[in-house]
Amino acid sequence: MSGVDLEKLEALAGKTIGDVAGALSLYMAYLGDQSGLFDALDGQGRLTLDQFAERTGHNPKYLREWLGSVCAAGYVTHHAEDDSFSLTEEQALVFGREGQPACLQGFIQAVVSQYEGHEKATKIFRSGEGRPWGDHTQCLFCGTDRFFRPGYAAYLIENWIPALSGVEDKLKSGAKVADVGCGHGSSTILMAQAYPNSHFVGIDYHAPSIEEAQRKADEAGLSNIEFAVATAQDYPGNGFDFACIFDALHDMGDPVGASKHVRESLKDDGTFMLVEPMAGDSMAENMNPLGQIFYAFSTTVCTPNSLSQDVALGLGAQAGQKRLAEVLGQAGFGNVKRAAETPTNMVLEATV
Repeated sequence: MSGVDLEKLEALAGKTIGDVAGALSLYMAYLGDQSGLFDALDGQGRLTLDQFAERTGHNPKYLREWLGSVCAAGYVTHHAEDDSFSLTEEQALVFGREGQPACLQGFIQAVVSQYEGHEKATKIFRSGEGRPWGDHTQCLFCGTDRFFRPGYAAYLIENWIPALSGVEDKLKSGAKVADVGCGHGSSTILMAQAYPNSHFVGIDYHAPSIEEAQRKADEAGLSNIEFAVATAQDYPGNGFDFACIFDALHDMGDPVGASKHVRESLKDDGTFMLVEPMAGDSMAENMNPLGQIFYAFSTTVCTPNSLSQDVALGLGAQAGQKRLAEVLGQAGFGNVKRAAETPTNMVLEATV
């Protein structure tokens, strides 16, 4: 123990215990989400354990332990005076109410997916090999879509597209649009619903995601949308007025090649909107909780996917605007600017 600052040791150990508590609390939040427990409490006022068990049909012995954990975490409110439980409006928004921007259950689900595949992730990390997105569990795909979809719903049509030069008018009158790396198609569908005169093509190299995107589009009854299985470097078609990549360029092995193909598929006056995780231009600027989270996902998901593909650039989920602008410049985009931002995303507008 020579040379150890005991106060610093105690503080670090205390922080780590808090992190362990948080990790288990996220697991409990996931259990509550998958079991419908937060929804069952929402709007019900105070419920005793027996009332909650009767309402949910769950074993009260399990519920008692679950409630003890989530109440200690502050995710559910415990009323000591009558030993009852309730949700505040804030708790309901963060842990329930699917589709609301404040709901974090998608983020939590994506975290759980990483623990689910921890053995493979450790092997990949130690070997330095790549790992494609398709090698992860379905929980990651669903969680990622759940997390990003509410933000897109809140900002894409109302804020991001209007912030681009002349794009909204083109979309309203009728434009041809490529949504590259569309995943489950949430962003593509939102745009197709908002701009019925335009035609949208969702592109992703992961066939199961395209199948899910097509299912959702069919369910929504959209006729101005189509989906294709292809990579960002070789998707078919040209003459696009507008192209976009949402939170996916940093995952690609060859982001310069992908951006170059986007540029070549656009009309001369076309616009490329790049949405990427919020980050500063240096690691020192990203020493915050958001950077901590994005660096972690980049370690087990984003960078391994990039290293599994040709070029294997490994851009990372915290590249920052300066590095992203360099990539776009190498691809032939002469003008790059930040058009909009949210606490979790930056929106870059690129033109020739």
